[in-house]
Amino acid sequence: MPDARTGPTDASPPDPFTILRSRNYVVLLVMAAVVGVPVTAAAFGFLALVAELQPMLYTDLPEALGLHGTPPWWPLPLLGIGGLLVALTVQYLPGHGGHEPTAGFKPQGTPAPIELPGIFLAALATLTFGAVLGPEAPLIALGGGLTAGAVRLAKRDVPEQASAMMGAAGSFAAISSLLGSPLLGAFFLMEASGLGGPMLALVLVPGLLAAGIGALIFIGLGSWTGLGTYSLALTDLPEAVTPTAAEFGWALVIGLSAAIAGVGIRWLAVRLKTHVERRRVPATVVMGLVVGGLAIGYAESTGKPETDVLFSGQSSLGPFLTHSTAYSIGALSLLVLCKGLAYCASLSSFRGGPIFPSMFVGATGGILLSHLPGLSLVAGFATGVGAMSAAMLRLPLTSVLLATLLLGSQGLTVMPLVIVSVVVSHVVSARLTPPPP
Repeated sequence: MPDARTGPTDASPPDPFTILRSRNYVVLLVMAAVVGVPVTAAAFGFLALVAELQPMLYTDLPEALGLHGTPPWWPLPLLGIGGLLVALTVQYLPGHGGHEPTAGFKPQGTPAPIELPGIFLAALATLTFGAVLGPEAPLIALGGGLTAGAVRLAKRDVPEQASAMMGAAGSFAAISSLLGSPLLGAFFLMEASGLGGPMLALVLVPGLLAAGIGALIFIGLGSWTGLGTYSLALTDLPEAVTPTAAEFGWALVIGLSAAIAGVGIRWLAVRLKTHVERRRVPATVVMGLVVGGLAIGYAESTGKPETDVLFSGQSSLGPFLTHSTAYSIGALSLLVLCKGLAYCASLSSFRGGPIFPSMFVGATGGILLSHLPGLSLVAGFATGVGAMSAAMLRLPLTSVLLATLLLGSQGLTVMPLVIVSVVVSHVVSARLTPPPP
């Protein structure tokens, strides 16, 4: 018997198979394929610009000023200037510079076209001046915003749902190769956006198509320009060994340790953010100086490069694993501390993504623990990456894929250990994090 309050003609949910067979959905797929090309080219250009500006600021500029090499104090003024630029962008341009990184990845909708310049400028200042955040969040916002804006320009009466799906496809394309695999990018956006239910496949298929085409564009542009693909990939990996009972024990320890460290980093970053928001411009400059000071202190204490602490760690993760035997236990311990604190300061005030710094901190902690009996280097690296990613991102499936696909065929060997560490980290960090008010 129909409910008297709703009447006999309740609207039934749309049938996903009917939509899948419709002509409009085919048109949407074609648009997703077309969109994948320019959005990926724009994302590639952004990453290329960041890669060119970083050495210009940290190597070429000191030489142009007549200095002999890059002086140890150089990160301080650069990060102070970077903090000033980010703060002015967040305070005065529409959109507040985009994604606020202490909140993690949550569904926030597609940014309006008027917000894109602020997102671009805040991310560019963050990434090039050396703050400890990654490019994934700005790329997601820029890819989605450019795509949705282009769709609205092409057809002003486009339904809101179709516009949102095209925005999601643009985000897929923008990070298609950044994480090392289009499939990993799809899992990440699917899990981060909270998509689910019978409509999942309808939203996911255009994104997968755009991501696949985007990956091809990344590879083609990298080969054509000679700049590389800016994709997260590791080479010359040590041999992974079959997991042992001792390593399963270490996976539990690493998962627990990462959860405690991740909750601590987020707790400190959120509290720093409250002070930054009261005095946005001077406080962001101070946070930039803190990041620079931590990098200088680490370099002077260990003799290792300041870039171990600066930047997101995306491009240095592979070389760090390859040359990890050159780092003493003391150097690794100090790197975990300084990178973690610089990560806190950057989360509180700059604009960018949290993925790559969390991976680097976790990798460093795992390599540090591999100096102890019963834990191999690759197992420590992989479980550290997975556990710390789960603690900071709260995306367990994505965290497992990040740690295993990153290692290629070696990742399959250590995947059981990664799963254990990720599950422990995810559950413990959820228990330690207080519920929102």
